[in-house]
Amino acid sequence: MKFLASSIIILLLSVTVANAQSNVGSQDYKTAIGVKFYPGALSVKHFVSDKNALEGLGYFYNYGARITGLYEIHGDIKNAAGLKWYIGPGAHVGFYNSKYGGATSVGIDGVLGLDYKFKEAPINLSLDWQPSFEFGNKYNNGFNGNWGGLGIRYVL
Repeated sequence: MKFLASSIIILLLSVTVANAQSNVGSQDYKTAIGVKFYPGALSVKHFVSDKNALEGLGYFYNYGARITGLYEIHGDIKNAAGLKWYIGPGAHVGFYNSKYGGATSVGIDGVLGLDYKFKEAPINLSLDWQPSFEFGNKYNNGFNGNWGGLGIRYVL
């Protein structure tokens, strides 16, 4: 299972790096790096086309870690320059350790949110909800609607 989890992480990072090197269209920004709050994550978001982005999240907290990859479809909001809505699917792998024992799990994710790029500053904000469904963890199997939050990123 550790080999599978390591392979998934390497694959997600490879896709992110490969896409970061491609030429993208005319959206407000191409790549942004920062943090997301809840529970606390490192975030990298990169547009692979005008309306499609990949976001990689590395959550680290007192009970373990979770690596998440999301594919986000963006749309403009009329009369709101710099503000976009987004929605999309994703997947994650988690490594947990609590008073009940340790576990590794995988799951599917969804995301629904808003993304704002300041016109005069290299700052990007996002606010989203990221529901997920976990498999393979006897303590946390099933639906979880507690993920998501406020993202603050520096635009490269």
